[in-house]
Amino acid sequence: MENFPIINLEKLNGSEKAATMEMIKDACENWGFFELVNHGIPHEVMDTVEKLTKRHYKKCMEQRFKKLVASNGLEGVQAEVTDMDWESTFFLRHLPVSNISEVPDLDDRYREVMRDFAKRLENLAEELLDLLCENLGLEKGYLKKVFYGSKGPNFGTKVSNYPPCPKPDLIKGLRAHTDAGGIILLFQDDKVSGLQLLKDGQWIDVPPMRHSIVVNLGDQLEVITNGKYKSVMHRVIAQKDGTRMSLASFYNPGSDAVIYPAPTLVEKDAAESKQVYPKFVFDDYMKLYAGLKFQAKEPRFEAMKSIESDVKLDPIATA
Repeated sequence: MENFPIINLEKLNGSEKAATMEMIKDACENWGFFELVNHGIPHEVMDTVEKLTKRHYKKCMEQRFKKLVASNGLEGVQAEVTDMDWESTFFLRHLPVSNISEVPDLDDRYREVMRDFAKRLENLAEELLDLLCENLGLEKGYLKKVFYGSKGPNFGTKVSNYPPCPKPDLIKGLRAHTDAGGIILLFQDDKVSGLQLLKDGQWIDVPPMRHSIVVNLGDQLEVITNGKYKSVMHRVIAQKDGTRMSLASFYNPGSDAVIYPAPTLVEKDAAESKQVYPKFVFDDYMKLYAGLKFQAKEPRFEAMKSIESDVKLDPIATA
């Protein structure tokens, strides 16, 4: 089995830039995932985020999760559970308007640290989108413009903890799915594993590494690249020992952004008679995804084709 792709972003600044860009290209085409080291976010910032996230879980979330488990009788299950996940979560919205000041139970220090971390992740996401543009032969800034809509991108962080599970063979930490959105940046626990992706019919562990950021591509990038890059099924396996921390930050198109295959890529594909992905408004896709998250993505794309309307394209994005 090939090694999981690990990208050293510092190498973009030297003689190894071409080889590093090729590694990113290969990861996007063949994995839908890669892991970043030397990504520019200071280790001390990540250490503080981890410490405060774990403290917040212990203080505010752990007992709630135990009550949820008890009320649903999950500890004594005898058959596979297919309608629930073994996770404790809350969501922070950063863009277009932050909700960090409104989320209950967060102390001021945690709010301040998460605002700073989110801004760093936003910058990294936009840097990565431009690297993808370069590899795809798209104009710099193209993906950011397509994502922008009228009010800017949607950007938020799902803060999750996956506590020890007595029956990991019967209940998943998080059931298998692809991500609906754009580009996802994950800061995960470096001691407790569990994240897996599906490649060539096999589930492969995403290796926990200290101070790394795991990147995966969502359905919208598959559409915009007309299938050149793929969103990939992934899941979280619950563990019997240890609580796994996961902060997944989703840099997604704006709700009214019009998503469609990049014309220059479609021209190349047309010569090879490849199918063209649908054109739709991102919010319409999200409404469909809400009820079908844990199912295959292909029927979602087909459904969007069947309701595809003559959505007006943004002249800026098509320029």
